[in-house]
Amino acid sequence: MDTKRFILFIALAMLSMMLWQEWQKDYGMTGEQTQGIELSGEQPVLPTIQKQNDIPEAPVDSMGQAPQQIVKTLSRSTSKRITVNTDVFHIEIDLQGAGIRLAELKEYPVAIDRPEQPLLLLGETESMFYVTQGGLLGSASSPTHETIFSSARLNYSLGDGRNTLEVPLTWVSDQGLKVTKIFVFTRASYLINIRYVIENGGAQTWEGRSYTQINRNDPNQAKARLIHTYTGAVLSSPDNRYEKISFDDMHDQKLDAEIVNGWAAMIQHYFVTALVPSSKTAPYHYYTNTTPDNRNIIGMFSPVMRIPSGATGSIEEQLYIGPKTQKVLSEITEGLELTVDYGVLWFIAKPLFWCLNKIHEITGNWGWSIILVTMLLKVLFYRLSAAGYRSMANMRRVQPRIISLKDRYQGDKARLNQAMMQIYKEEKINPLGGCFPILIQIPVFISLYWVLLESVEMRQASFIFWLNDLSSPDRFYVLPLLMGITMFIQQKLNPAPMDPVQAKVMSVLPVVFTVFFAFFPSGLVLYWVVNNILSIAQQWLISRNINRAGLEPKAP
Repeated sequence: MDTKRFILFIALAMLSMMLWQEWQKDYGMTGEQTQGIELSGEQPVLPTIQKQNDIPEAPVDSMGQAPQQIVKTLSRSTSKRITVNTDVFHIEIDLQGAGIRLAELKEYPVAIDRPEQPLLLLGETESMFYVTQGGLLGSASSPTHETIFSSARLNYSLGDGRNTLEVPLTWVSDQGLKVTKIFVFTRASYLINIRYVIENGGAQTWEGRSYTQINRNDPNQAKARLIHTYTGAVLSSPDNRYEKISFDDMHDQKLDAEIVNGWAAMIQHYFVTALVPSSKTAPYHYYTNTTPDNRNIIGMFSPVMRIPSGATGSIEEQLYIGPKTQKVLSEITEGLELTVDYGVLWFIAKPLFWCLNKIHEITGNWGWSIILVTMLLKVLFYRLSAAGYRSMANMRRVQPRIISLKDRYQGDKARLNQAMMQIYKEEKINPLGGCFPILIQIPVFISLYWVLLESVEMRQASFIFWLNDLSSPDRFYVLPLLMGITMFIQQKLNPAPMDPVQAKVMSVLPVVFTVFFAFFPSGLVLYWVVNNILSIAQQWLISRNINRAGLEPKAP
């Protein structure tokens, strides 16, 4: 019994240390790293980047011939950019290539103490390169993401009383092909509609495809990670709705797939940039690519379009740049909500988040939601926990007899174990029964950790008093200290290990866990404190009843 319980506690300690190390990687960023990833407010400093041809090769069409790629690298990036402001976005679109080079999310501050500074999701800084690109590849000269477009204005804003905003950019070839790339923004939405209007004023039929791609560097390069929030590419198809394509995978093998009703994305902690086809019935071609300077690309081609001379056609697609809000993502396309990655225990994490969300709709506070969910879990596992606590209480009751047996049979482990098993049999005690409370808590603890870590709803969510961000540590260390105290009280209610070495190790575990939990998200520590308090109350009540009766209680 003591050895099993000792091993469980050590395993939980190691798990906590691993989670703490991972949390440090996700939250404990240096000032230099924070500047590179969540820079905003002022115009970011653009690094000097050597231009290279990252235009994809068009896939072979149904005629067995690939549309010819005419436009290569044209010129170095211009300084002219179109700025777009909506209620949720501040975006910059470069006239060279008509791609989004910067995207700030106004509803998501960089830090809770800097509410006026929006988070930079897409951009170019000294440590970050993360942009969207797109264009056309056709049988005649067509605009790629390196082609210079023109625009009637350089500033666009979604005014009061308007629900949509269109931002058109135009390009005309010497052969008479006119392309207008139109970005359509919608109020209160992070979904951007992109439409290519192609007017063929040339003498020949134009045949080609549009492509859209996400191009970013690896922010976690050279970091060894054991447990982590995934940063990388994702591909979705009817056969596999959530397939991770890591940056290493991109370097090892290029993706080349034709998919109907799919999507592709780059995801990171809390946020996602997704390429969503406008049609769920037409086949789109998905690809990955890498560049010599270790940038990673995932993109998609539209089906082939043929526009006769003198005719006009259009190609539409969607681009999502924003938070991983599950309800919103599930309404955009099938499986997009899976970018909220809860890991292997998703079957526990998803119901936990569902309960948290439903209670939050009533309370309006994520802290109270965590407390109420903890109480519901305690009710759900009450009988199973009670069996474990009864076992521990009975072990505590017969411990004096066990100690006397150790004195009697010193040096004879065989007879000692035989005598101990006889006592357990007479008293109807399961020596492993006390492990149940710990075994129950571990998967729930891990699942809630991932819920708090992955759910953007928890980001900068306040509770009460000084707890103004449940996704960050308690800056006054009140909750970790309470957790250590409750853990110490729990140990006093349990039978002490007979092995003096184990007893010493167990006595320092509350201190070790207090230190670990001082760096954990306060929402997770809140769950652990409430769970410990409820466990103490349940265990105390059971122990008192057993001591009063002096007999083995009836099975629950």
